[in-house]
Amino acid sequence: MLLQARIATCVFPGSAPPSPSTKCYRFIVENLENTERRHSPGKTTVNILCNKMQFSGGMRKKLKLAGDQRSASYPHSLQFYLQPPTENISLIEFENLAIDRVKLLKAVENLGVSYVKGTEQYQSKLEAEIRKLKFSYRENLEDEYEPRRRDHISHFVLRLAYCQSEDLRRWFIQQEMDLLRFRFNILPKDKIQDFLRDSHLHFEAISDEEKKLRTSELTTSSPSLSDLAVESVYKIPFADALDLFRARKVYLEDGFAYVPLKDIVAIVLNEFRTKLSKALALTARTLPAVQSDERLQPLLNHLSHSYTGQDYSTQGSAGKISLDQIDSLCTKSFPPCMRQLHKALRDNHHLRHGGRMQYGLFLKGIGLTLEQALQFWKQEFIRGKMDPDKFDKGYSYNIRHSFGKEGKRTDYTPFSCLKIILNNPPGQGDYHGCPFRHSDPDLLRQKLQSYKIPPAGINQILDLVKGTHYQVACQKYFEITHNMEDCGFSLNHPNQFFVESQRILSGGKDMKKESMQPETPQPKPSVQKTKEASSARASRSSSLDMEMEGLEDYFSEGFLGSA
Repeated sequence: MLLQARIATCVFPGSAPPSPSTKCYRFIVENLENTERRHSPGKTTVNILCNKMQFSGGMRKKLKLAGDQRSASYPHSLQFYLQPPTENISLIEFENLAIDRVKLLKAVENLGVSYVKGTEQYQSKLEAEIRKLKFSYRENLEDEYEPRRRDHISHFVLRLAYCQSEDLRRWFIQQEMDLLRFRFNILPKDKIQDFLRDSHLHFEAISDEEKKLRTSELTTSSPSLSDLAVESVYKIPFADALDLFRARKVYLEDGFAYVPLKDIVAIVLNEFRTKLSKALALTARTLPAVQSDERLQPLLNHLSHSYTGQDYSTQGSAGKISLDQIDSLCTKSFPPCMRQLHKALRDNHHLRHGGRMQYGLFLKGIGLTLEQALQFWKQEFIRGKMDPDKFDKGYSYNIRHSFGKEGKRTDYTPFSCLKIILNNPPGQGDYHGCPFRHSDPDLLRQKLQSYKIPPAGINQILDLVKGTHYQVACQKYFEITHNMEDCGFSLNHPNQFFVESQRILSGGKDMKKESMQPETPQPKPSVQKTKEASSARASRSSSLDMEMEGLEDYFSEGFLGSA
């Protein structure tokens, strides 16, 4: 069947064409066998592929449901968001839900970088954030209809804002997956089977008799299976459990994988990611129809452009560093991914395209101008016996292109940690990527030793890497190299690593070109370290509060008057 959305402009019979303030778009998803276009007097209907949502400039007609109907609408504290909402909501509520959902996803991102996911500290802090924002999070709570309704609608609102580019979709999917993982992990065991069924995941727990027949195989092949008599085991098609099979965590028999309850979350998340990715792609294809409403276009653009984190473009930083400072800055303030690229470039006098893009945009973000970048790369490549004319013809165009001076004139921004970790893994002879994600553990240990990291710190970092907590491992590296116990911020960008390092090394002042010194400053006393961490945390909290207040002001001033 073809998933369709009908966006109908509602025209009241016998009246003039509606103004933008009275016009109501209705996004109605239907399963139809055929695509069709219908015309009737006084009403125009357009069929396009999209997800559904209804919103209106007028007063929202709130659904009044009996207790059983309310429970049936949202039977669980988590959901796959398979069915879009169908009620009318006012622009005021549309904006408020968008703000709260962004706050929630930003909290998910920051906590995921600051703490190891799944730990008690992470769980308690995230639960407090969800409770504060009045979203659903736990089963068996009284009067959960409104929090679950808010969760449902706000998810679809942000789909409209975060479907507009690959980076936005990647960020949105990652945070929604982390939120779903948290909710699934606290879901009572007796509710899991119902949730899987309601999410169209046809995974059935095997009977006690089947477990007894395969006791030896299940306990041998599944390290996470602590008590076979108590824990549920699910029989899942082999193709849906490839990641677990690759990690040798499941028992296979006759084309089925036998997955313990503790490991099934990986399959649930994979299914969720696939469905959400497809839904965002469909939404992106039909976004122009939504953006034609002058009230919504600036709202959605403001959401998508402001709150996935700073992009560290060159505005305000261009020209702040000179070429002869790069070597000393690399040792003091570059994250391991850029330190690795810089060393490879100095040793080999060449980097492949992936390395040039990752490192070149990072240098651009810390203040290298176009002229400096051309000079830097040309000098290094010529040392590798490359002819200057060959560089001018084959490489200088790409550098100018990354600065927005060639081609489609896009001013590219430095890669975030998420993009480096998830995209374009390095191959043989490549040096880009994330060392914590893409390096062999033994090789990573050698690199950390060469960076003068103490053995205890290396073990801490490698333990985090083993648990796939790559950004937390990088943050731990930052704290060790800057002699701090708590850096006071969530690290999610290589250029953020550089900026925060320079702020600490310069005593909290912004980096200035003339103040840069090649020698490494002495470690600060512990009292000073505590003050710096507290200052950084307070600064970050204040900055986030100001951003959110600005967003709320922007919405209220720019949109409520037109509703």
